Amino acid sequence: MSVAPANATRAIGLKVVSVLLFVLMAALVKAASAEVPPGQAVFFRSFFAIPVILVWLVARGELHSGLKAKNPVGHVYRGLIGSTAMGMSFAGLAILPLSEVKAIQYAMPIFVVLLAAAMLGERIRIVRITAVAMGMAGVLIILWPRLTAFTDGGVDARLAFGALIVLTGSLFAAFAQIFIRRLVETEETAAIVFYFSLTATSLSLLTAPFGWVVPSAGVVAALVGAGLLGGVGQILLTTAYRYGDASIVAPFEYASILFAVAIGFVWFEEVPTAQMLIGAAIVIAAGVLIIFRERQLKLRRGQARAAMSKDG
Repeated sequence: MSVAPANATRAIGLKVVSVLLFVLMAALVKAASAEVPPGQAVFFRSFFAIPVILVWLVARGELHSGLKAKNPVGHVYRGLIGSTAMGMSFAGLAILPLSEVKAIQYAMPIFVVLLAAAMLGERIRIVRITAVAMGMAGVLIILWPRLTAFTDGGVDARLAFGALIVLTGSLFAAFAQIFIRRLVETEETAAIVFYFSLTATSLSLLTAPFGWVVPSAGVVAALVGAGLLGGVGQILLTTAYRYGDASIVAPFEYASILFAVAIGFVWFEEVPTAQMLIGAAIVIAAGVLIIFRERQLKLRRGQARAAMSKDG
């Protein structure tokens, strides 16, 4: 479905703002990570997003659809996998520079392509094979300094471990995307957003026996802010896709590397390496190639359905 230029501009603006909010959320979690464990951060991030989402649903008159779950087991599985991905991301933020975490997380769309082929039976042709190979090469460039550090021990080994945690979290996030693809067949978007926050909040409580602490007032404020920013960011992201096609909106996800580099430098005095930026650029190129390939396939499927209806 084509989108009017004004709507496309609005969609891009909403997407960019949502990306900025998610990076700010990650920065707040990173700032709090010296004091609280990842599971506790997941709790704050999820719990304080719920009021924001509920207000949004009421304002849109979608509270009923947002609370109606036709596939509760599917929501639980998606929540379990998504919560694991979030926890690993937060654990990585405690170890690695903000921009490096964001760069490694760009591997997620690459994993989605592979998982969609393995779990959903989607065919992978030459364009997407090329994109996957590019993406994996870019991720390897980013990770290589960390992986070679395993032999050195000490701080370098800890950084390597952090990189592997973030990469594994990206794989779990890709699994979550596969579950979302299945959920959208029966569930409203509002329900998927709401029940993820609810299940993530509940599941994060299971980590309480493993080292939750009483945080300082400043850390509590940071974590509450992370939850509120995450909730608002999710709403803006969802709204962006109402106004613009995914092929128009999705590439602006990669603006996060610019925000992460700037915020990491100003807030945490982090300076990204040239190798990390080169690897990130390759992964971004692969991700954009996948996005536009998906658009081509969507257009072809639409044309095929139109032709079938016309002939029928």
